[in-house]
Amino acid sequence: MRRIVAMLAEEAEQQIRDQVWEMEPSDRALAREAEAGLRAAVGPPDVQQALPQINRLEHLRETLAVLAISLARTHGHLAWFLSGAINALEPVLRWRALPADRGGTFGTVLAIPEDYTEAEEAIRQLQDALARITAD
Repeated sequence: MRRIVAMLAEEAEQQIRDQVWEMEPSDRALAREAEAGLRAAVGPPDVQQALPQINRLEHLRETLAVLAISLARTHGHLAWFLSGAINALEPVLRWRALPADRGGTFGTVLAIPEDYTEAEEAIRQLQDALARITAD
């Protein structure tokens, strides 16, 4: 996840430097809003790691909701960037934090603490990337 987010951030910054992607004020505002939503959902490493896994998973799912809502409100380069971020974080959608007592789990898997940490670090990378691409 972190590698994919790093590649997305690098591509976005390059497109902006090369003036291939010129952010409109509305896209800049939406990207800042998405960044704030991501920061509100996933806090610093020490805070996140102290939470029970079920809460960590909840926070990660919130970030996907923030990204999906932002994606629904834009088009073009920002939409493509957000779509790539959602795709990078897609494994989170298959994670569960609760054991399966009986019956099926609909294809979900128990995530391990390292999975949560990687996803949270990818979110922080994404937060930073959004901050850089929206800087004036």
